[in-house]
Formats: sequence, structure tokens, C-alpha cells
Amino acid sequence: MRRRLDSGFTLIELLIVVAVIGIIAAIAIPGLLRARMSGNEASAVASMRSILSAQQTYNASCGNGYYASQLTILGNPPANSVPFLSPDLSRADTVDKSGYRVTMTEGSEATSSPANGCNASGLAANLFTSYYATADPLAQGLSGSRFFYTNTLATIYQADTSVFGASTVGNAAPTVGTPIQ
Repeated sequence: MRRRLDSGFTLIELLIVVAVIGIIAAIAIPGLLRARMSGNEASAVASMRSILSAQQTYNASCGNGYYASQLTILGNPPANSVPFLSPDLSRADTVDKSGYRVTMTEGSEATSSPANGCNASGLAANLFTSYYATADPLAQGLSGSRFFYTNTLATIYQADTSVFGASTVGNAAPTVGTPIQ
């Protein structure tokens, strides 16, 4: 009679392996979530920098001293040129990018431009003396924990709560948040 070989894993050995994998996952997952949130926040800051740069270029080159009030205006290139803002940020007036909602509008003390700027005619009503842009996390605590904004003062600010519509607009120094160094 042939003797049967006892090879393979016992149920207890498999349970120990599963428990070890579970412990390793419990340690690693929060770190991965924090890294993802940090990446989303870095992307939001980069978006604010892009908008700030696009607005400064637009104002100096062909905005006749005025700023665009919508992201789509910055994505509309002058004749035979390139857009001021990349398509990922200028495809709509409100853009969801990397866990953040990016919006831009004219400042509260804004005065409409008498000139059309460098885009198609009829856009004078969309050019103003000031603007502000915000980046708010889509799910605070999951996609990001900080709120970011910039305005005509060319500084990027951060806050722990939403600042959209707060006294952060236009040419005035904001009352909410701190500048990013």
C-alpha cells in the first residue's frame, strides 16, 4: 500500500498569512491616502499658479489692462497664437481636476471693460479690473483638506474652510486664509 504524502498548507497557516497581509494593509493604506491627498493639493496649487500666470499674461498682452472673468476666456487663444491657459483648466467655467473644483469669477469691485481684449469681439462684458479663483476639495478630508485661492494681488492663499464669495475677491487683501510661502 502506498503512503499518501502530506503536502500543502494547513488552514491555520493560511489564516496566519491572511492576518499578516491584513496588518500590512492596515498600516499602508492610510499612508497611501495621505500621499494621494497631498498630490491633489499640489495639483490645486499648480492650477492656481497657472491661472495667476495666465491672468497676468492676458492683462499685460491684450486685455487692455483688464482680466478675464472666466476660465474659458483664458482658453480662447488670440488669432494665430496659443491659449493663455491649458485645455484641462479652460474647458468650462468650473473644472473638476485631481479631486478639486476650480472656479474663477470677477472681483466684487470690478468694472466692466470698455474694450474687447484679444478674443472675439463682444467679450467686453467679460473683462474686469479684478478677479479671483478658487480650488475647493470635492470631498474635504478625502481628496484634500485645504482650500486654495488667488486674486489680482498675485498671491496664492490657503484656508481650512471654503472661501468662495468671502472677502477674498479682487484687489483687496483677503481676510481669510494665509499666503503660501
